[in-house]
Amino acid sequence: MRIKPFKGIRPPKQLVEQVSSRPYDVLNSEEARKEAAGNPKSLYHIIKPEINFEPMLDEHDPRVYDAAVEQFKRFKAEGWLVQDPEDRYYVYAQTILADNPLSGGKEKTQYGLVVGAWVDDYLEGRIKKHELTRRDKEEDRMKHVRVLNANMEPVFFAYPHREDLDAIVTRVCAGKPEYDFVAAPEGFRHTFWVVDDKATIEHITKIFAEIPAMYIADGHHRSAAAAGVGAEKQKATGDKEAEFNFFLAVCFPDNQLNIIDYNRVVKDLNGLSSEAFLAKIAEDFEIEDKGTEIYKPQRLHNFSLYLDGRWYSLTAKAGRYNDQDPIGVLDVTISSNLILDKILGIKDLRSDKRIDFVGGIRGLGELKRRVDSGEMKVALALYPVTMQQIIDIADSGNIMPPKTTWFEPKLRSGLVIHELS
Repeated sequence: MRIKPFKGIRPPKQLVEQVSSRPYDVLNSEEARKEAAGNPKSLYHIIKPEINFEPMLDEHDPRVYDAAVEQFKRFKAEGWLVQDPEDRYYVYAQTILADNPLSGGKEKTQYGLVVGAWVDDYLEGRIKKHELTRRDKEEDRMKHVRVLNANMEPVFFAYPHREDLDAIVTRVCAGKPEYDFVAAPEGFRHTFWVVDDKATIEHITKIFAEIPAMYIADGHHRSAAAAGVGAEKQKATGDKEAEFNFFLAVCFPDNQLNIIDYNRVVKDLNGLSSEAFLAKIAEDFEIEDKGTEIYKPQRLHNFSLYLDGRWYSLTAKAGRYNDQDPIGVLDVTISSNLILDKILGIKDLRSDKRIDFVGGIRGLGELKRRVDSGEMKVALALYPVTMQQIIDIADSGNIMPPKTTWFEPKLRSGLVIHELS
C-alpha cells in the first residue's frame, strides 16, 4: 500500500471539543442543527452546512455547498483550524469506556494511523470494499470535496495487523497526546498524537509498502467520493504525485476493531398468525422459548426473535446454509433467505418499506420498545459479523448484503483535515 504523510489542518487543542463532530452521515440535518446550536465553531457548519438555512431548503441546493466553502474559509481565518507546517502522520485512539454497555465491563481501545491513502490503490482494487454504494450519495460527497478542495472527514480502513506497526504506535502513544477528551453525546474517548519525527514517518511509509491490501470498514461513500475527485484531478492534469492523489484515512489493525450487531424489525407477519409464523420458522431453525427477559444471540448462526412479548432463540439447522460460500454462511444471508424472504415475503432489503434496521449501539431494548409500541410486529437480532468474514468477502470480490456491519466507535470528524492542494 502506498501512503504519505500530509500537512494536516487541525483545531488548536483548546478548541477541539467545540470543533469536532460526529460524521455527517450518522445524524440528520435537524439533529445536527440541535448539536451545533450556539456553537459557531462546530464542524457541522462545514460538513452539514444546510443547518444554516431554513429547514425547507434542499440540502443539495448549490447555496448549501457555497456556504460550506465560506464556512471553511471562516474557520481558517478565525484560527479555529490551523495547518501543520510539515508533512506528518497522526495516531488516533478510540476508547470504549468500562461503563459503556459495549465494553463488557472492561475498557477497550483501538489505535489507528491517520494517513494519506493513494487514490490508485482504491481504483485498482488494493483498497477493498464489501458494500455497494449509491451514486447519488457518492455525487453529494464528491461535490463537497470538489468545492472545498479538501477531505473534511476521514474514511475508516482496516489492515492486517503487524507487530512492527504496533510497536511504533506504542512508542508514539507513550508521549503526551495532542488531544484527549470524551465526546458527547456518544461518550467515547478520543486521543490523538502527532507523529513529526522524520525517521518514524519514513519507517511507517516503508512498512505500509509491504502490506498487500487494506479494507474499507466504514465510509464506502466517502472513499468512493474522495477517490473519484482525485481521479478527476489526476486525469485533468496528468499529475500522479500531487496532493490530490491521496485522501484522508484512519487505518486500524484488523485485530483491534469492534463490530456490533445490526438488527431488523418488521411491521407484519405477512398475513400469518404468530403460531403459524413460528411453525414455519421451526422448519429451518431449532427454537427455544427464552421467556420475557431479553435474549442476545450467543454465536454465529444463533438468532434472537422477539414476538408477542417473548424472546426466542433460533439456531439454524445443519444443511440450511453453505459453510463454503463466504456470502451464504453469513447470518444476514441465512436470516434474509429463510425468514425475511421465505416466510415474510421481503425480497429487497434496500427498498421494502415493511422492514427497518436498528444498530446494536441502541441495544436490544430498542427492538423490544419498537415491537411493544405496536409500530413493529416482530424483531430479529443477529450475532455480529467478524472482521475475518469481511476480509474473506472483500478478498473474494463479493459484496455483503445491505445493513450487515456496524462499526463502533465512529471516527470523530474535525480532528484533522486533508487539503488537496
